[in-house]
Amino acid sequence: MLRSWPFEWWVGVTIVLTLASSLALTPPTFLALVYGYFVGWASLPLLFGLNLGAIAIIYGLAGFMQASLIRGYLVQVYPQTAGLLRRFQKNEFRLIFFAKLSPVLPFAITNLFFAMAGARFRQVLIGGTLGMIPRTILAVWAGREAQNIRYLLEHPNEGLFTKIVLIILIVISTLGIGYFFKDKNE
Repeated sequence: MLRSWPFEWWVGVTIVLTLASSLALTPPTFLALVYGYFVGWASLPLLFGLNLGAIAIIYGLAGFMQASLIRGYLVQVYPQTAGLLRRFQKNEFRLIFFAKLSPVLPFAITNLFFAMAGARFRQVLIGGTLGMIPRTILAVWAGREAQNIRYLLEHPNEGLFTKIVLIILIVISTLGIGYFFKDKNE
């Protein structure tokens, strides 16, 4: 039934799911799998729009929650966070990119963290977009491949490429984030 939906319906569903993703109700990587299964490659613009829209909503909510006041309070209560925030602000683009590259870090929470930590909206948008492109493409591809799930069950090594790419993304993301937390002389 879902495969027979016109593209306009998918646009409407994407708008609703953008709000849901910004509220941490639906993970965008899972949605990319579903969209890949039902819509295929044509879903990529919808998914990129969903990610960008959810990032903007989360960033706006952080502003509404007065992120700078909360950040100031945290630094006052936990003075050691000041150094961590300074390091984050020096490397925010790199950390955002590697966090968004990871398919396992929670989408809404990481975006909220970036906004609360004082990342500039442009950095969150660009770094988030560049990091989510490979992850989203891989998820859509896996969703398309899941159409042949019976074949994959009968031939379990056929999905080896996807597994390897997923592991590579996690390793690169972990190394990139780990580099940020590595002790440096400030």
